[in-house]
Amino acid sequence: MIKTIGVIGGGQLARMMITPAQELGLTLKVLAENEGSSASLAATAVGDYTDYETVKRFAETVDVITFDHEHVPLPVLEKLEAEGFKVQPSSSALRFAQNKLAMRQKLSELGLPVPDWAEITSANELQNFLDKHDGVAVLKTPTGGYDGKGVMIVRSVEDASDWLVKGKPLLAEEKVDFVRELAQLSARNTSGQWSSWQVVQTVQKDGVCSEVLSPAPNADGTSAAIIAKRIAEGLGVTGVLAVELFETKDGTLLINELAMRPHNSGHFSIEGSVTSQFEQHLRAVADLPLGDTRSVSNFAVMLNLLGVDDSNTFVEHYSAALKVPGAHVHTYGKSAREGRKMGHITALSNTSIEEARQLALQAKEALHA
Repeated sequence: MIKTIGVIGGGQLARMMITPAQELGLTLKVLAENEGSSASLAATAVGDYTDYETVKRFAETVDVITFDHEHVPLPVLEKLEAEGFKVQPSSSALRFAQNKLAMRQKLSELGLPVPDWAEITSANELQNFLDKHDGVAVLKTPTGGYDGKGVMIVRSVEDASDWLVKGKPLLAEEKVDFVRELAQLSARNTSGQWSSWQVVQTVQKDGVCSEVLSPAPNADGTSAAIIAKRIAEGLGVTGVLAVELFETKDGTLLINELAMRPHNSGHFSIEGSVTSQFEQHLRAVADLPLGDTRSVSNFAVMLNLLGVDDSNTFVEHYSAALKVPGAHVHTYGKSAREGRKMGHITALSNTSIEEARQLALQAKEALHA
């Protein structure tokens, strides 16, 4: 029986696992990258997650390892598993979240809907791809990119010269003419039980998620859920799985990205669902029965709090935001920095998605005062 869960990474996702772990009677331990991390309340170790001996010492203190991020090197995880340590999601699944080329190849093998893509290793291959796609492509580094990093729009081989000269494989994708972005969150435990939340709409600003609308207005939630289930089962994912999707003009859904952990698009579930994504992730990796994912109100909106300068941590104006009825404010205990994810606000409504959004905006404006 799993009683102690170890989380690698001390960010806000680990921080938001602390309360549900306590409520489930589980002990949560965190291997943080540095002192004073967002999840410092549960940080029992500080060290380099790329160092095998550091991670092994941490693994020896817990019953199962899970993650706040996907950046632990696969060889470290594979060696842990070979020595009998439990890792959820497993290295065999996590590789598809770490490497976009591997992900595109596997999803294509499973017959799932993805943008047209190709592995690029030379200028000639990139030119051929551009010629087949009206002279434009989305070029991505297979590993290391997030929140808009490691992605560029190219219209010529010269646009990508700095990346091509490194001689490493790249992922080229067609530039999808989408009308909006959606995200489908689900969870699967090690016994194979699977459950999903309603599909949500995500609104991006400068490559970073700024808003989440739940449920996504007029979306095909059935198709999104089917895609997520096929991915979870086909890749052997345990824990929360986030599938980021493009929706085209004719309603077609195409898979953009995957995350195998709690995800920014699911933060609304803390107040908006019977079971939050953080509780569900812990249930899944501990192989407990999954919780009820029904919404507790008709509509929910989540707004990210991005840093505005080097001094406002948003805590300074917390009381003003709390005067907004129905707004729930979460801060991540981070030092202020422009553009940094500092927290989020969720508001619920039984009347309309716009009412929920206006409540969240009122609280956000108060925090920016």
